[in-house]
Amino acid sequence: MNHIQFDYSKALGFITEGEILNLQQKINDNYRAIYNKSGKGNDFLGWVDLPSKTENALLDKIEKTAATLRSKSEVCVVTGIGGSYLGARAVIEALSSPFNLLNKKKGNPVVLYAGHNISEDYLTELLQVLNEKEYSLIVISKSGTTTEPALAFRLLRSHLENKYGEKEAQSRIVAITDKAKGALKQLATEKGYETFVVPDDVGGRYSVLTPVGLLPIAVAGHDVRKLISGAKEMESFVASESSIKTNPVSAYAAVRNVLYNNGKVVEITVNYEPGLLFFTEWWKQLYGESEGKENKGIFPAGVSNTTDLHSMGQYIQEGLRNIFETVISVEKPENTLQVPADNDNLDKLNYLAGKRIHEVNQMAELGTTIAHVDGGVPNLRITIPEINEFVLGQLIYFYEMACAVSGYILDVNPFDQPGVEAYKRNMFALLGKPGFEAETEAIRKRIEG
Repeated sequence: MNHIQFDYSKALGFITEGEILNLQQKINDNYRAIYNKSGKGNDFLGWVDLPSKTENALLDKIEKTAATLRSKSEVCVVTGIGGSYLGARAVIEALSSPFNLLNKKKGNPVVLYAGHNISEDYLTELLQVLNEKEYSLIVISKSGTTTEPALAFRLLRSHLENKYGEKEAQSRIVAITDKAKGALKQLATEKGYETFVVPDDVGGRYSVLTPVGLLPIAVAGHDVRKLISGAKEMESFVASESSIKTNPVSAYAAVRNVLYNNGKVVEITVNYEPGLLFFTEWWKQLYGESEGKENKGIFPAGVSNTTDLHSMGQYIQEGLRNIFETVISVEKPENTLQVPADNDNLDKLNYLAGKRIHEVNQMAELGTTIAHVDGGVPNLRITIPEINEFVLGQLIYFYEMACAVSGYILDVNPFDQPGVEAYKRNMFALLGKPGFEAETEAIRKRIEG
């Protein structure tokens, strides 16, 4: 049974039910284009039936490799950028204690990340930590030449080999890369690293349910079979029903596009659980990179409440009215904690005594929703029963499919990212990369100009 509920009733003061339902035929057409692989970017649709096609043999291998790394490691460093690390980090941080570094469970390595920036201080301080820890390394890159992860991997591989020797380092490195080609594949073959494949027909931001996400999640101690099971159930549900009235994927894709057509060009995803912070970051990449093309697209932003109610909350309440919110609401937390009574009551909080903290959080969510709608901000609500592997698997597939359907409504290719190359060409020219001599000369003239 689908555990994802979508409520757009608090957007109906800004758009009409008729405008939403008018997109039904287009959504039906978009589903056909996805399932028949006839739409834009159809060579990158491997994620559509990925959950149901994930074989036990692959999960067995992932679990076996994860157990080996876990046995060797206090820390596991995941090296990748964008879709090569955000999905894994989203799931790991949603399922882990925020105080994991101080209170990690026995046998669960702390997962750290590299290759997602080019900060000398960050990398230096990471290496200082690794000097004192037993660690392993998962490197994720289809090509092996993307600057940020390739640079980090060069540093980390050298550090690992110097610390353990080349033979032991080999057993502590796992490469997730192309099945046949690329610099990382070549290196993995030469060095004898354990490898997993990034499927040819799955783009990075849709890859969390491949070994790209599953291996780091398993190393962190979480159940990847339940994650896949949740995604598989959502896959089956979405394939059986495309009605906006009954399918939350269809409804979400339709409503956000109607809001966009009515001038609401910024979507703010809101969480009230700190563990979902990186889920928001994963969503931002998925939607920003998929839809932001041809001078089109909703700008994806995110806030973490109630923290950001004391900062961004002011803008949301009274700033430009070109925004709408989508709240990820969690019905049941993992733990139970009540507000204690206090005889002095100096903080005036005794009216909350005996209430659960979660109830206070829920009332903050409801009160904020009412205030923002009153302030001219449409509000959408995605409700999940709790945060666990099965539900997160459903939520991942929900967002992936909705992104594809929504991108097709915009009439863009949701599976490419041509604009990402612009900064790389300039950076390569400025650094004097061989083959970019003409660009180097041109950009230096511009700078000196």
